[in-house]
Amino acid sequence: MTLIAGNWKMYKGPAEAAEFCLALRQQDLDGVNVVVCPPYVSLAIAVQLLAGTEIAVAAQNAHWEQEGAYTGEVSATMLRELGVYGVIVGHSERRQYFGETDEMVAKRARGALEAGLFVIACVGETDTEREEDKTEEVLRRQVSVFEPDDNLVVAYEPVWAIGTGKTATPELAEEAHGFLKSVLDVPVLYGGSVKPDNAEALLAQPDVDGALVGGASLDLDSFIEICRAGARIHS
Repeated sequence: MTLIAGNWKMYKGPAEAAEFCLALRQQDLDGVNVVVCPPYVSLAIAVQLLAGTEIAVAAQNAHWEQEGAYTGEVSATMLRELGVYGVIVGHSERRQYFGETDEMVAKRARGALEAGLFVIACVGETDTEREEDKTEEVLRRQVSVFEPDDNLVVAYEPVWAIGTGKTATPELAEEAHGFLKSVLDVPVLYGGSVKPDNAEALLAQPDVDGALVGGASLDLDSFIEICRAGARIHS
């Protein structure tokens, strides 16, 4: 079944998150797996308001240790205690702005999986790397640090398409997803300016198993439309 995950990034504090979740739980989203990924401060209210639904809640990051002297960090076991289902690791913004390396991302993924969380591990090339024909080299390096796991999916997010309005063509996305699956046998989501008007074409590709949605997940109507596009593909 198609997986649609909404990454809210640093948007929607508890009040906005509550309003969104109350409206989302009223929707008919059968036929698609739906996950929302609020910032830390809004996780508890999201878990509370989406309890009893099929909509899961995931965090946007987690430390690899379960406890310790790591000021400002949050562990996977703490997230589990809160009722959180999964976590994103290695988002391009974490790599770009906070210096996260492939090795750090691998440790975060491993720690989360060991704690029982579902993991969405992000990989993707920059505009320069694509222009230099290094896409496969970069993707192989990034994805090779992970091991297959029933609770692991990869999200292909071409960095040049994050928040830029640019989107990989369905054919380009399919090519990258096929390559990633040849290196690591796990489902692969597409992330990179997914919107209601391009979601169905992207999700219709054979190797695209869902979407990691950024900006379009902040608006209830557009997120619902993308979720329903995912449901239609496999109906």
